[in-house]
Amino acid sequence: MTERKPIESWLTDMDGVLMHEGVPVPGADRFIKKLRDSGRPFLVLTNNSIYTARDLHARLNRIGLEVPAENIWTSALATATFLDNQHPGGTAYVIGEAGLTTALHDAGYVMTDLNPDFVILGETRTYSFEALTKAIRLINDGARFIATNPDNTGPSPAGALPATGSVAALITKATGKEPYFVGKPNPLMMRSALNTIGAHSETSAMIGDRMDTDVLAGLEAGMETFLVLTGLTSRNDIDRYPYRPTNVVDSIADLVDLV
Repeated sequence: MTERKPIESWLTDMDGVLMHEGVPVPGADRFIKKLRDSGRPFLVLTNNSIYTARDLHARLNRIGLEVPAENIWTSALATATFLDNQHPGGTAYVIGEAGLTTALHDAGYVMTDLNPDFVILGETRTYSFEALTKAIRLINDGARFIATNPDNTGPSPAGALPATGSVAALITKATGKEPYFVGKPNPLMMRSALNTIGAHSETSAMIGDRMDTDVLAGLEAGMETFLVLTGLTSRNDIDRYPYRPTNVVDSIADLVDLV
């Protein structure tokens, strides 16, 4: 195996790595503090597009994790960056929450249901039949279809919730058009995150709790990968996949000394 360069920058998933069901993972506070004290570039990533970076900063702060808003990167921000690069100053019909609409607005996009350039699907807890019907008709009329992330379900205290990937499948079934998914495991999200902090893949690491999103995205972006076992993937699950993380650790606490 080719010897990797020392890690100078860190990307880490949020749910399942730093917190689990609203409770901080032991050692997460020490890891974040060590990152901040070291001055090393880092970002906390999430495929959830509901919240703005400021919202997530406040939510993490309430459970004792001090992550500045500028160190948070969401699939909504990655989507807005992608669209600003691909089609600056465009128009979009958006299904989503403030995290997505704020990011698009800040990128100079106009939200409209009159002949938009794009239909953009994000996460929301209030998917409406009317909004989905409008999205389907706009796509049939020529709007291009973008989705913030491919996650089929999301967590809740009561159990799994349908998420962006599941709703995108409904729209695809009705239109015959597949969306372009921006979020993990698309390495585009990783590369946009690295660009945001001026980091390079060969000297960066990705920490995640999922083989099919975090590890895969880090691998395809050329980064060193750490799988933590405090989230969705267990040690027994690893061999089910045709690829492996660079490292497997019990939790984020095992990485404090590597910063």
